[in-house]
Amino acid sequence: MAKEDKITLDAEVTEALPDARFKVRLQNNQVILAYVSGKMRKFFIKILPGDRVTLEMSPYDMTKGRIIYRF
Repeated sequence: MAKEDKITLDAEVTEALPDARFKVRLQNNQVILAYVSGKMRKFFIKILPGDRVTLEMSPYDMTKGRIIYRF
């Protein structure tokens, strides 16, 4: 795998944490910590608990992710 390879998954936001971080539940019921991508911050896209989102994760650290899209 190259360094640029990312894993893209769908998830649901379960809890909003300080500093624009969220706990999200993946489809396999695993809960991970995720943060908002820069473009979503720039355009003030709000994320609330219960929202469906798309995550990007590194294959090297499966406990953290970046939210790149809100449905």
